[in-house]
Amino acid sequence: MEQTLYEKVGGEEAIAKVVDYFYNKLVLKDDTVNTFFLNTDIEKQRRHQTKFISFALGGPKQYSGKSMAKAHEGMNIQPAHFDTIATHLHDALAHYGVAESDIETALTKVASLRDDILYK
Repeated sequence: MEQTLYEKVGGEEAIAKVVDYFYNKLVLKDDTVNTFFLNTDIEKQRRHQTKFISFALGGPKQYSGKSMAKAHEGMNIQPAHFDTIATHLHDALAHYGVAESDIETALTKVASLRDDILYK
């Protein structure tokens, strides 16, 4: 039986490390996107993001947050912002040794949400 991407990456514990790196080393230090998180409970955001990415990578269906459109309502995220976040996710996954082909699979899933996130 073939492993899910979630299992290949190392499960929720490994994804939590990726998410921590994603926020601490990349997103929150990037002035082009960090303003979206100024009024965000970042610990809560990390928990949600870990569950969401776990689900998106084929893990247990545990994400129960708002829809992507609802979660990004009023943010007016532009294509450049979305692309920057996707690049940071790529770099965080690569930092933890995830294979490029697996990163591309993950980013394809993220890209499928683009229309639910942009311009809301």
